[in-house]
Amino acid sequence: MLRWIIFILIYIAIDVYAFQALRTITKNQWIYGAYVTVSVVILGMFIYQLSYGAPNRTMNPARMYTFGAFLVIFIPKLFIIVAMFGEDILRLFVGLYTKLGASNESFYIPSRRKFVSTIALGIAAIPFTSLLVGMVKGKYNYKVLKYSLVFDDLPDAFDGYTITQISDIHSGSFDNEEKVAYGVDLINQQKSDVILFTGDLVNNMTAEMVPWKSLFSTLKAKDGVFSVLGNHDYGEYMRWESPEAKVQNLTDLKTLQKDMGWDLLLNENRTLERNGAQIKLIGVENWGRGFKQAGDLRKASEGITKQDFKILMSHDPTHWKEQVKGSDLNYHLTLSGHTHGMQYGIEIPGWIKWSPVKYRYENWAGIYEEFGRYINVNRGFGFIGYPGRVGIWPEVSVIELKKRRDTA
Repeated sequence: MLRWIIFILIYIAIDVYAFQALRTITKNQWIYGAYVTVSVVILGMFIYQLSYGAPNRTMNPARMYTFGAFLVIFIPKLFIIVAMFGEDILRLFVGLYTKLGASNESFYIPSRRKFVSTIALGIAAIPFTSLLVGMVKGKYNYKVLKYSLVFDDLPDAFDGYTITQISDIHSGSFDNEEKVAYGVDLINQQKSDVILFTGDLVNNMTAEMVPWKSLFSTLKAKDGVFSVLGNHDYGEYMRWESPEAKVQNLTDLKTLQKDMGWDLLLNENRTLERNGAQIKLIGVENWGRGFKQAGDLRKASEGITKQDFKILMSHDPTHWKEQVKGSDLNYHLTLSGHTHGMQYGIEIPGWIKWSPVKYRYENWAGIYEEFGRYINVNRGFGFIGYPGRVGIWPEVSVIELKKRRDTA
C-alpha cells in the first residue's frame, strides 16, 4: 500500500507539472477537462490491472494494453517536464538577479513563455506518436534478417548450410491470429535446413500456447525444429496455487513442444549429419545473470570435443559472456534471444543501432564476434510488457554457414 501511495503521489506531481505547459498555451476548459479525465482513467486502469486485473499476476493482453496506454500517456509528460524544468531554472535565476542585483526591485519570477511550452508539447508528441503506432502496427512488423558467417573449420559438407532462428514467441501476448500466421509462414518461406527456437514460448503458463499449437506445428525444416527453454517458460513470474502446479506446468510445456514436433534440448546435444560429416547442436536450459540458472553447459556438451563444429542454443546472451565465449571447448556459434531489443530503439542498418537495453546487455541484438566465435541475439518474434515495438522489429534470423576457402 505504501508503494502505491508513493507511486500515486509521484504520478500526480508529474501530471500537475506537465499540465502547466498546457495552461500556458490554451485557456480552453474542455481541453483541461480531457487532460484530467484521461490522466485519472489511465491511472485507475493501471492500478486495477496490476492489483486485480489478471489472476496470479499473469501477463495477458488486457494487462499489457493497459500498461501500453500508461506509457503512451505518461512518457510524453516526462519529456514535457524536462523542457519546462530547464525554463524554470532560468526563471529562478532571473528572479534572483532582480532581487539581488537591484535593491529597489522586489523578487519577481517571469511567467512561462508560450513558445517554450509549445516546443515541449511538440517534443512530447514524438514518443506519444511512436508508442501509439508501435502498439497498432509495430508488434507484428516481422523482418527477416540474413547473415553469412565464415568459419575455417566448418565441415565441407555444411558449406552453405542455413539456419532459421526464432526466439521469444511469448504466445500469451498474441491477439491477432492472421498476423501471427503470416509470421509463421514467413519462417517456413526461408526453407532453411534447420529451425532453432531459443526460448520463451510462453509468458507464464503452458495454456497460453494451446490456441497456437496447431499453427506453430506447421513449422518444418529438412533437419527438424529444435528448441530450448527461456526464463519465462519456468513459470517464475506468477503465483501458483501449489508447488506441484508449477512443476506440472513445466511438464506440460515440455510435452506440448514434443507434440508440435519440436525437439526440446534440456542440457543435451544432437548431431546433424550431411554426406558423412557432422556438426553438433547443443541446447542448454536457461542460464542468465540475474535470472534462472538451470543451464548446465558441461552436461549439455558431454561427448563433444574441441574439434567438433558446434552450434549452441542458449536463451540469455549473458551466458555467452560469462561462460561460453572463453571456453576451451570452442563454441563456434551461439544463438540467443531474451533482450527483445527492449522493443524500443533506433536501428538504421549500417549507420546506427541503439536501444536503452544496451546499457543492461553488452550483446543485445544482432551478430557479435570475439575470438573468432559468434553470437546472434535475436530480437524476438513476440512481445511482452509493452504491447508493441518501435524501431526494433520482430525478427526471423536466417544464418548461412560458409567455409573459408583459400584464395591464394
